[in-house]
Amino acid sequence: MAARDGSGGGSADHSTPTARRMIVGGQLRRLREDAGISRSDAGYQIRASDSKISRLELGRVGFKERDVADLLTMYGLSETDERRAVLLHMVKEANQPGWWQKYNDFMPRWFEPFLGLEEAASRIQTYELQFVPGLLQTEDCARAVITHGLPDAASSDAEGRVALRMRRQRMLHRPQPPRLWAVLDESVIHRPIGGRAVYRAQLASLLDHTAMPHVTVQVVPYDRSGYAAEGAFTLLRFVEAELPSIGYVDHIAGGFSLEKPEEIELVGRALDRLAVDAETPERSRQMIAKLLAES
Repeated sequence: MAARDGSGGGSADHSTPTARRMIVGGQLRRLREDAGISRSDAGYQIRASDSKISRLELGRVGFKERDVADLLTMYGLSETDERRAVLLHMVKEANQPGWWQKYNDFMPRWFEPFLGLEEAASRIQTYELQFVPGLLQTEDCARAVITHGLPDAASSDAEGRVALRMRRQRMLHRPQPPRLWAVLDESVIHRPIGGRAVYRAQLASLLDHTAMPHVTVQVVPYDRSGYAAEGAFTLLRFVEAELPSIGYVDHIAGGFSLEKPEEIELVGRALDRLAVDAETPERSRQMIAKLLAES
């Protein structure tokens, strides 16, 4: 989503350490359940609590290869079992740092898991009411947003966040990129963030992105806005069956994820309503082009 820094496309080739942890965790949970072993007993095997096993199975903490090997033995996967070798290899990959680690000084801790999942997503669906989504912002627009309209006074931290946002956008230009579907309230394309020159460049860039086959932009006109959702949000979907869809919502002090099935269902219904309320991609493109010509 714009303020956060604080069917098609993706593939397992672009899986990230965050996604791999979740996949390995899901596999461990299924193997434990198939073996009829409780979390408490599994925790005892590796000198950990049942809550630690729960966090491991959710992919929320890093793995120790020895612990995973002990658990796999307990779950009945012998040294000759091919699944064991695959999982242990994924553990090694999951422990590798992601590209975003170099930006740790410029982003909050809660944002790191989002980056890992965004990079691994096959489809990114986002709704914005105020800003062009971060994945589609120009550098000057991002700087204006991040500095709250004072780009000339950008601090080193602000410049680091701008660099991070620009680095995130590379995923749209890689082989097999994710599909990005961005729904914008009409006010987004009228708001001259950063001044006239920055605004015009942003409209032109947005127009260019709409020509990319894996990017869809729809605009919700004023007379149909305000009904589908109360605020901005992002939904990430994945090719891997082990990875459930995950939603993210920003707030003034950070952000939080939506993972419960009922939450994802609510987000899905909102997206369905937005698809109906918004202008078609072609009509939305015409709206943006008209604004650019008149600005």
